[in-house]
Amino acid sequence: MKQNKNNQTNFGPMLIIGALFFLFGFVTWLNATLIPYLKISCELNDFEAYLVTTAFYISYFFMAIPSSSILEKIGFKKGMSLGLIIMAIGSLIFVPAALTRMYGLFLFGLFVQGLGLAVLQTASNPYITVLGPIESAARRISFMGIANKIAGILSPILLGMVVLAGTDELTVNLELMNAADRAIELDLLAKKVILPYILMAVVLFILAFGIRFSNLPEIEEQDSEELQGNWFSRLKAVLKVPYLALGFLAIFFYVGAEVIAVDTMALYGNYLGFSTDTSKFFASFTLTGMLLGYFVGILAIPKYISQQKALSYFAILGIIFTVLVVSTKGMSSILFLALLGFANSIMWPAIWPLAIEKLGKLTKIGSAILIMGIAGGALLPPLFALLKDTLGGNMHLAYLMLILCYLFILFYAIKGHKTGKK
Repeated sequence: MKQNKNNQTNFGPMLIIGALFFLFGFVTWLNATLIPYLKISCELNDFEAYLVTTAFYISYFFMAIPSSSILEKIGFKKGMSLGLIIMAIGSLIFVPAALTRMYGLFLFGLFVQGLGLAVLQTASNPYITVLGPIESAARRISFMGIANKIAGILSPILLGMVVLAGTDELTVNLELMNAADRAIELDLLAKKVILPYILMAVVLFILAFGIRFSNLPEIEEQDSEELQGNWFSRLKAVLKVPYLALGFLAIFFYVGAEVIAVDTMALYGNYLGFSTDTSKFFASFTLTGMLLGYFVGILAIPKYISQQKALSYFAILGIIFTVLVVSTKGMSSILFLALLGFANSIMWPAIWPLAIEKLGKLTKIGSAILIMGIAGGALLPPLFALLKDTLGGNMHLAYLMLILCYLFILFYAIKGHKTGKK
């Protein structure tokens, strides 16, 4: 992919990509509400409830490399449109899932949504990276993050107001009902999700049409004598790049830590004694912390601090805030968990350009490898639930696993991003 020759940012395409990042955030962070909602309506334990994140994020692992191949054949614009259509289909799967209250069908709908998002992410992240100078890529991605997290703040609030309203009273009443009445009430609860997801599907179809016929330009490829082979040859070549492989792991641990910090908030609030009517808003606290962090990134990078130094400092903040989450209780612990959003904010914007820098014609396939790292959001939250159960239900101590995530990210910021880079 060819870097902007004029060393300037293309703001028109940035606005279009910004709208897509808003969409990413809205759809992605609905999971924070779906977890407690499906736990009640489908009668799940914590581990089963966190399979929401597994179904959603594991699709990135399976679809990222095929997405790169798709983009090679049909280009960015058609690829983005295709991703939106796949997401719309995933949203429509929620209708039969809600009518039958089949948890497996809900998970399948989330998986299909994730497939569409994988196509969109594989195209949009390298796109925004090359719309200006590489030195300010983290700043541009931070702008995208603001759009993403504003949507993320809104989505759990809006969906929570629809599907989680009155669930505290309902949970108490369910314990007193016979099996038939209980099934009726749970069926009614499950159907609350139908209208929001139909509306979402309509919006996605409209956006797919709009992107397809927009003036969004294609990004040209760089020529490279060394990399004139076919797609499979480039895959083999990119797997030999050490700093990209370590970047994949950094993304894996970052996304896992981010998803845990957001999607466990509602259940953690219940664990600390807060009602669902209160805790359903806690995920927005973490996303607000991320939003503040993006503003810091925009103001400071690269004018006052480099991408890699910012990544180091924020990884250290992640370790400190995790210790404070574990060592405090009540609202203080909730607020420190929310501050992990601030610590996480700069990680994606900083890891991404460090990991794809100097890849040249390998940029698309390298981006696909990094997108596969989003699978951290699929595997680490259920692992968190298992660790909590192993610790006798102690959710406090389970958060200590995040320290390992931030330690690896700190390593990548200090040394890993330089490994094998010429």
